[in-house]
Amino acid sequence: MVHGLDTSFLIAAELAEHSGHAAARRILAQLSAAGDLIAIAPQVLAEFLHVVTDQRRLENPLTMDQARRVAQQWWTASDVRQAFPSEAATSQFLMWIQQFSLGRKRLLDTLLSATYHHAGIQSILTTNPADFAVFGVFSCITPEN
Repeated sequence: MVHGLDTSFLIAAELAEHSGHAAARRILAQLSAAGDLIAIAPQVLAEFLHVVTDQRRLENPLTMDQARRVAQQWWTASDVRQAFPSEAATSQFLMWIQQFSLGRKRLLDTLLSATYHHAGIQSILTTNPADFAVFGVFSCITPEN
């Protein structure tokens, strides 16, 4: 099975100070042991870099170089599949914005959802399952599970 990676889960998995760190690492180990793959979209990496280098959000932010190295490891890992927004995913994104009356704060999650949906991914690793529930096409795995 392939599981789409949300930025929130990536942050939990990579930052020891995150309350869900140990649980996120445990989930990743379990999925890997089962032979499952992780899918990651470029927009997840961009958001990851933005968040983990922000001194206002984190007590111990990463430097841009540290964050870039982590992102590069994920992007090139052998058990990670790269997922890109396609023309169909972009159309789905625009349709979902209208269908669910979503505002500007939901744009990134909606594009990510459309990208993963059109890549055939049905499971999302996230700390915010409510972000994906509205679409009705994903099951979510959270560090709290």
